[in-house]
Amino acid sequence: MCFAIPSRIIAYDADNQMARINTLGRQREVSTHLILDALAVGDYLLIQSGFAMEKISRERALDSLELYQQLIQEMEAGEA
Repeated sequence: MCFAIPSRIIAYDADNQMARINTLGRQREVSTHLILDALAVGDYLLIQSGFAMEKISRERALDSLELYQQLIQEMEAGEA
């Protein structure tokens, strides 16, 4: 099972359809070839195996990231 953690676009190269994303403080490059929606810096994506699979709303992304942060804190505290 794979979990797609929302990732925010921090740089976007529309010509090459590549984005630099931030996922929980880590940065990496991903392909956006599979996304038909217009993309811009600040948008949120769900990533799978180096490819952006879906553009999601800011609200949905922030809700999900809040849950991930809670889970991380519980794991670090030995509660999960």
